[in-house]
Amino acid sequence: MNERLEALLHRYDELALLIQDPDLVKDQYKYRDLMREYSQLTAVEAAHREFLGLSTQIDETKALIQDEKDPEMRELAREELRDLEQRCKDAGDRLKFLLIPKDPLDEKNIIMEIRAGTGGEEAALFAADLFRMYARFAETKGWKFEIMNVNETELGGFKEIVFSISGGGSNGGIGGNVYENLRYESGVHRVQRVPATEASGRIHTSAVTVAVLPEADETEVDIRQEDLRIDVMRAGGPGGQCVNTTDSAVRITHIPTGIVVHCQDEKSQIKNKAKAMRILRARVYELEETKARSERAEARKNQVGSGDRSERIRTYNFPQNRVTDHRINLTLYKLDLVMQGDVAELFDALKLSAREELLRSGKPEATAS
Repeated sequence: MNERLEALLHRYDELALLIQDPDLVKDQYKYRDLMREYSQLTAVEAAHREFLGLSTQIDETKALIQDEKDPEMRELAREELRDLEQRCKDAGDRLKFLLIPKDPLDEKNIIMEIRAGTGGEEAALFAADLFRMYARFAETKGWKFEIMNVNETELGGFKEIVFSISGGGSNGGIGGNVYENLRYESGVHRVQRVPATEASGRIHTSAVTVAVLPEADETEVDIRQEDLRIDVMRAGGPGGQCVNTTDSAVRITHIPTGIVVHCQDEKSQIKNKAKAMRILRARVYELEETKARSERAEARKNQVGSGDRSERIRTYNFPQNRVTDHRINLTLYKLDLVMQGDVAELFDALKLSAREELLRSGKPEATAS
């Protein structure tokens, strides 16, 4: 880690000189790339400077405690030392986080799929609750989201909902990118609560599965037209409602992988086909990335799990106002706020845990979880 830090600080000094070169400014593309790199390394330099400054203050405060004769002043110095040590630890954590190369997928937009699992109507209602949680979080980040396909129940739940989230941009700390924040949501989300439809007041346990797919550009996934089977049909809704009179719903089957995508949310067949192709590209891309990750890491499973959607990752206990992430053993007693989109603490803990695991594994290369 120290070697990487020295290399990055050396590069920071180089860039500080390069970006002042008037000839370089004329080359807009190269200048833009260097400025982007410089901006990223500025965060590393600032975190390192803060860490060194706090370390110096700790040494000075320890010396003051040893030399101070007044008991009251010594106690004040000890309180200040505890505060400085905590701040120094936090600064060190931020620095470690910044030293690990980012996964190139982190800056991608995503397609998220939420499906009701065990629990019938209650699972479908919780799927809708999870969708609103993610939507509210996206709003706080200034991201855009678009519903691509939805299968509603009569009580307002979702048997399935597929939507995209786009936006982001690193803020130099625990990042602001879409996939970087939401990648660890893939898996089984378990809910424990008294359903609205339960007359006896008994607590039920239901499950919802979530898949987070980095959205792929057309150039990143080679999908040949001859590998596709495209079927069109009439769309339908719950209870026979919202049934189109034209064949606007589209189902695309990718023959080599067996992946099937169905879209009926738009009234236009062309729009449904375009959305279905976006989802298909994301699923094929994820399949290829999963295979590549497995080969690179030899199926190594890090602290935040494999991201497999069959893996139970989190429990939402409404009677206790508790949410527990089982991968990092983190429990928060603010489930009411979490369901309103206040999930930054949870997501940041997952990101930090994943990067710390990379440090411990001795594998500095970025991997995709």
